[in-house]
Amino acid sequence: MIPLHQRIRDEIEGLIRSGAWAPGHRAPSETELMAQYGCSRMTVNKAMSALAEAGLIVRRRRAGSFVARPRVHSTVLDIPDIQAEITARGETYGFVLLAAERRPADPDDGDEVELAGEGDLVALRGLHVAGGRPFALEDRLISLAAVPEAAAADFAAEPPGAWLLHHVPWTEAESRISAIGAEPAVAELLALDVGAALLAVERRTWRAGEPVTRVRQLFPGEAYDLIARFGPAR
Repeated sequence: MIPLHQRIRDEIEGLIRSGAWAPGHRAPSETELMAQYGCSRMTVNKAMSALAEAGLIVRRRRAGSFVARPRVHSTVLDIPDIQAEITARGETYGFVLLAAERRPADPDDGDEVELAGEGDLVALRGLHVAGGRPFALEDRLISLAAVPEAAAADFAAEPPGAWLLHHVPWTEAESRISAIGAEPAVAELLALDVGAALLAVERRTWRAGEPVTRVRQLFPGEAYDLIARFGPAR
């Protein structure tokens, strides 16, 4: 006879894999499942923990359990188009421009001074949304010396990363990847618990030696991964 916790897991997994529960769908609470199956909290918790370990649900303290989104996979050496990757997996994409300004470089920040060159910077903050839920928080600087047309671009209509990929060919890129915990303001924007694991991707691009943009993107740890494939040095 199949243990009850296994049956609960199998039935919920079936709902997820069939598409009846879409990514982001909120699963019943432990109390609701206890009533539905006539069992203890321990039994329900064992089933839900197994689903979380399998990557099928994400458990958020105080908010509940949600069907996990398929991870977006990106090679480390690519410049990803987040909008294209989200729509390619069948989810609706949105971008919320939270802040935008034209300003000079901070004279105390050597990287900003180098990026700005002889011009100003466009400073942007935006939230990428997948299936109606926050997917990534982006802070970006664009050099108007390298890309003067960015001053008139409507980044509320077209996300800055996609706009740059479509309008500005790049010849060199540098990426830095780290794991961090979500600070309170970031956690609120990404609908996460404070301290939740984030993947931080910092990237700079150049065109023929001239710096174009600098961006920092923060992804919930369960939503994104990066892949590298390489061979031995010759």
